[in-house]
Amino acid sequence: MSKTPLPRTGARILVDALIANGVTRAFGVPGESYLDVLDAMADTALDFVVCRQEGGAAMMAEAVGKLTGRPGICFVTRGPGVTNASAGVHIAEQDSTPMILFVGQIGRSMRGRGAFQEVDYRAVFGTLAKWAVEIDEAARIPEIVARAFRVAMQGRPGPVVVALPEDMLAEVASVPDAPPVEPAETWPGLTDMMRLQKLLWSAERPILMLGGSRWNANAMASVKRFAERFDLPVCASFRRQMLFPEDHASYAGDVGFGINPKLVARLKQADLVIALGGRLSEVPSQGYTLFDIPSPAMNFVHIHADPEELGRVYQPTLAINASPAAFAAALEGVQPPNAIGWRAWREAARADYLAWTEEPPANPGPVQMATLVKWLRDLPVDSTICNGAGNFAIWLHRFHRFCAFGSQLAPTSGSMGYGLPAAIAAKRTRPDHLAVAVCGDGDFLMTGQEFATAVQYEVPILAVVVDNGMYGTIRMHQEREYPTRVFGTSLKNPDFAAYARAFGGFGITVQRDEELVPALEAARASGMPAIVHMKLDPEALSPTTSLTALREKSLAAQAKG
Repeated sequence: MSKTPLPRTGARILVDALIANGVTRAFGVPGESYLDVLDAMADTALDFVVCRQEGGAAMMAEAVGKLTGRPGICFVTRGPGVTNASAGVHIAEQDSTPMILFVGQIGRSMRGRGAFQEVDYRAVFGTLAKWAVEIDEAARIPEIVARAFRVAMQGRPGPVVVALPEDMLAEVASVPDAPPVEPAETWPGLTDMMRLQKLLWSAERPILMLGGSRWNANAMASVKRFAERFDLPVCASFRRQMLFPEDHASYAGDVGFGINPKLVARLKQADLVIALGGRLSEVPSQGYTLFDIPSPAMNFVHIHADPEELGRVYQPTLAINASPAAFAAALEGVQPPNAIGWRAWREAARADYLAWTEEPPANPGPVQMATLVKWLRDLPVDSTICNGAGNFAIWLHRFHRFCAFGSQLAPTSGSMGYGLPAAIAAKRTRPDHLAVAVCGDGDFLMTGQEFATAVQYEVPILAVVVDNGMYGTIRMHQEREYPTRVFGTSLKNPDFAAYARAFGGFGITVQRDEELVPALEAARASGMPAIVHMKLDPEALSPTTSLTALREKSLAAQAKG
């Protein structure tokens, strides 16, 4: 006979369910709506990282999901807390990242009355989360938490929002724990792999495009071996560059903003495109112009863990419903033809990539982005480089070399403020690996208060704040569309080095290029959370143009048109 479970509060049942699923860390901002959960955590070894704003906490949880493939866990309070956290939920949805957001909720008897900080979570997160649910009975916590883990990880991963009525958390129930959840892998069929082999054998200009989530280091290694056996050119989707080593002879570039025009041409010239893991959303599809809709001109193979993504926009020649990890393992059985006839195609793709990315160009002003990129290239390959959104990231994505799984954390959603929280989460998750956040000035101050979190927990991340005194990406669009009419994009910034020191970290300012590498090394050697405040000339708009050059080009086009 099974032993009758001891009575426990809902809060204790919840914390036990998390621990049973291997959760060792959660991020959050405390709130009175889930005080019982905080009290239940206090009796465990669970590491609850107290953050300074719910958006930063949710981004940290999302970053853990990206690194580990298991749901990052975040706790926030109701009302303003959960609306702040929605920025991280949106990133997880766009980036297909497993994450569970637990939200305190008003008491069950108060629902529907417009109670203090009341939110209808199912309505608010119905289209933003993969699943939004409210737990009505403490006895159902093991069931619903197990389902939340499964929903977050299986198919196309994503965020789950679980609301916790505060009176339910105090309710006592006798219920057994659910077993730990492991996501089901969807394996390709033998017929699928045979058809793929036939398409490869008949191809003359094949190319492999990697993207999406549900990857791991083993899957990355399997794809690398596959590319070597078939001598294939390989490209990566937007901000998924860590899925294939960029120093490898098969790597041909990334399909994102500022793409190499020669890579665009190569993808259009290909007679076989194998899209593994990605959704081919707006950015990697270049605004849905890269391939014909609904049927691409070439043979098109799409592999995705969620069958609803197959044929969603592009009707493939071969659709394979499989997770990247399972598909990558199955690639070992696909055999190359006796004679590979596309080696020159692969070599040309690699040569185009190197010509586009090898030497970062000089930019206007005394401080050079090229110096930063070259310093990043010399870091250990397993360092995690994090960034949010802004024109500064163009240098990073184009010229840095991501060569290991887990070496890149960046939001495909284009969310500002991501880099600093992601670096904190990365360093907390992988303490033996260096974590560097490359941030714009406007980008950094979206979540800059989380530097206090790094100091509180002695997390020695390094944040490089590239300060050009403006929202650079929006200024770029403004100069293109409304040249000389600068409005709403200028910023007056603090002394970011003093900001770091005020929190108890290391801070240093760089105004000349010869100061940059010594400052970066000093910050790294400090062993403290550190900010390198890098003053960049506003003219340094992107690797391909300056502010003045773009304005003059726009004015000339207006005069001509």
